[in-house]
Amino acid sequence: MERSEILLIGGGNAGVSLAARLLRDGARDVTVVAPQPVHRYKPLLNYVGAGEATMADLERPMADVVPDGCRWVRDSVVVVDPAAMTVRTRGGRTLSCATLVVCPGLVEDWAATPGLQPAYADGWIASTYVPGSAPQVWPRLSALRGGSVVFTVPPEPASCAPTALKPLLMACDHWQRAGVLADLQVRLVLPAATATGLPEADEILERTFAEYGVEVLREARMESVDWDLHAVTVATPTGRRVLEDVAFAHAVPHYRAPEWIADAGLAADATPGLVDIDPFTLRSRRHDSVWAIGDAADAATRPSGGALRKQVDVLARNIQAAAGGKELERYDGYTVMPITVSRRKLMLNEVDRDGRPSPSVPFVDPFRPHRWSWLFDRYGLPQVYWRRILRGRV
Repeated sequence: MERSEILLIGGGNAGVSLAARLLRDGARDVTVVAPQPVHRYKPLLNYVGAGEATMADLERPMADVVPDGCRWVRDSVVVVDPAAMTVRTRGGRTLSCATLVVCPGLVEDWAATPGLQPAYADGWIASTYVPGSAPQVWPRLSALRGGSVVFTVPPEPASCAPTALKPLLMACDHWQRAGVLADLQVRLVLPAATATGLPEADEILERTFAEYGVEVLREARMESVDWDLHAVTVATPTGRRVLEDVAFAHAVPHYRAPEWIADAGLAADATPGLVDIDPFTLRSRRHDSVWAIGDAADAATRPSGGALRKQVDVLARNIQAAAGGKELERYDGYTVMPITVSRRKLMLNEVDRDGRPSPSVPFVDPFRPHRWSWLFDRYGLPQVYWRRILRGRV
């Protein structure tokens, strides 16, 4: 059996940045368990889907981002025993630890939408949420000159779900400038009555939808796909609606937490199986030595990279505080949902857990679209991510 003082499950933003932060704070024995050979800065996937970035812009070898002094176990987790504080991997290794942090992210729930996966394989559906299909999105969208096109915002849990609007609104801007928007029937499937649930943001987005002529299906979910007939069935409050002859759909799968979380008794509900934590301290409600952050943690706020920056800071401090028997710090639920309203303007939508504005820059309206915020989101933040966030410096 291999032992570590602190064991992190997951090699995304959460796992790597937390490992780096813990090491900078003096931790001496940190292990990250993650199977993927490539690390991705996922927010840029939306820009790949709008022709504003390439996959090379957002990918680095995993070996290059794992911090010095951290042990990387390149394997996937299949069983967690929180009582014994052990983890078993697909390759048959058993790892034990004193402190366990669960941050594996979410997985696609293809079974929730029959026919969706074959449609992805067929190529008439793709999305920026599925990295392998992201490069297909912009060539298909930019080539459209007429017909029906469908976009979906995934129901939660999903990673920063409102940002699925980015490809829609950047594509509409492109079609408008190309003079073909009037020839397209653009539909948006929203899981709630509005796009974000934030009145200030939704007022701007509703106006933008109207200006682009987007038909919005509210409180609706993609129920199934007829991949052969290019039809999408949507469940709405008034019944099922079949969207036929779809030329292309940017349809995001539903998501859930890895099943081993619920199997380990760490989730309150088997579906979607998020880790049941105190959303303020990020500690498991059931096991004092287990913590969780990121998309698979029930932190009672919209998951996002910005939320992770705050969560990493709070959790790093709380792991130290718990070891010393000190009072734990509290996470206020800060999150950010950057949404483009055109190809060069973006609204940040920074709020706390209760939806109150929480701007990173004082006195700046976090809901007002700006060109500078688009430039920062596209070009500035990725540099901050690679150079500072993943190195535990933010």
